[in-house]
Amino acid sequence: MEKSTKNRWLIAVSAVGIHISIGSVYAWSNFTNPLKNMFGWSDSEVALTFSIAILFLGLSAAFLGHFVEKHGPRKSGLLAAAFFGVGIAGSGLAVLAESKLLLYFFYGVLGGIGLGVGYIAPVSTLVKWFPDRRGLATGLAIMGFGFASAISSPVMNYLITNYGVSNTFFTLGIAYFTIMTLSSIYLERPPEGWMPAGFKEKVASGKAKPTMDLSQLTSNEAVKTRRFWYLWMMLFINVTCGIAILAVAKPLAMESIGIDLVQASALVGAIGVFNGLGRIGWASISDYIGRPNTYTTFFVLQIGLFMLLPHTTNTILFQVMLAIIYTCYGGGFASIPAYIGDLFGTKQLGAIHGYILTAWAAAGLAGPMFVAYIKDTTGSYAGSLTIFAALFVIALLVSLLIRIDIAKLMKQKEAEKAVS
Repeated sequence: MEKSTKNRWLIAVSAVGIHISIGSVYAWSNFTNPLKNMFGWSDSEVALTFSIAILFLGLSAAFLGHFVEKHGPRKSGLLAAAFFGVGIAGSGLAVLAESKLLLYFFYGVLGGIGLGVGYIAPVSTLVKWFPDRRGLATGLAIMGFGFASAISSPVMNYLITNYGVSNTFFTLGIAYFTIMTLSSIYLERPPEGWMPAGFKEKVASGKAKPTMDLSQLTSNEAVKTRRFWYLWMMLFINVTCGIAILAVAKPLAMESIGIDLVQASALVGAIGVFNGLGRIGWASISDYIGRPNTYTTFFVLQIGLFMLLPHTTNTILFQVMLAIIYTCYGGGFASIPAYIGDLFGTKQLGAIHGYILTAWAAAGLAGPMFVAYIKDTTGSYAGSLTIFAALFVIALLVSLLIRIDIAKLMKQKEAEKAVS
């Protein structure tokens, strides 16, 4: 089979298969009460498993980004399947052995490495298969990660209730390994300079323009530029504030609009769908309005929302505001790979994406800890939300500063074109 005969939509489906599997990490809370009841572990002891997994997601994305570039998406996907599958299935052995440290190792370390490699492996490939709709392509895959917990939560609950915790880990480990392996086998980079049918003709006739990469840099070259750190800072602030809201959404809703725990849980579950919708929605919009405008919009919206949220007592308005914040949170993740492609090219997009994702690992630690500290010291969430609004002002300034670099690069590009 020639490379050019592969169906790019099936490549996208394969990417979604990997992301839906690894995104199940966001449903970790299903194991909290069963593990506490079985072993008498504290909330923080159980939660540390999830924190280790997210930490290793960031570390492995950064350190194995070069592996993805060197060996391609298929081998990288298979590596992710092995680590994630063994990590989840091995967690069943940890439960049988009643060992917390083994659980940290299997789910946190091995599962986390599978998460990081699995997250970046298909994304850089999709960008190359969709030169006409870069945002849509990355949004599709990363949407799978956002929706995964909604799909896996009921399955986990059913398995835990009927077959026990260890058997649930064994079953899920085998299932995820199988889905990720089958998905990885189809993944492949397109031939150099490939364009979809009809798009080449549109470009030739001037009816369409391919996305113009402003440079073609290696990951080591990219990290030495200002614009890399601008992107890192924007993602860090967006994720820090968003993940903090995710962490405290239930008690925040109860405190702000006076609903009970059951209603708050239902609200968070329903609004969580907007996390997934924001990933595909904002990423697709970014193809039309451009990545710089998309990020500036995120920050303008959230400055207002975070300032108003703690003072909102109207139930419907509160839910609408929370839903918009969730879309911006998801949209930030989904639009970043396309933004990286625009600014640094696709030569080593996977490795650069891996470096940028260290912002996620840092934010995963900073956001929830900060909001918990403010709650403990002031007795309310209002103070932290106001500080987050101020952080979004910084992010807004960064989203404007990056445009200066983009304008300079565009001038250079046009000058080079004129000379050639």
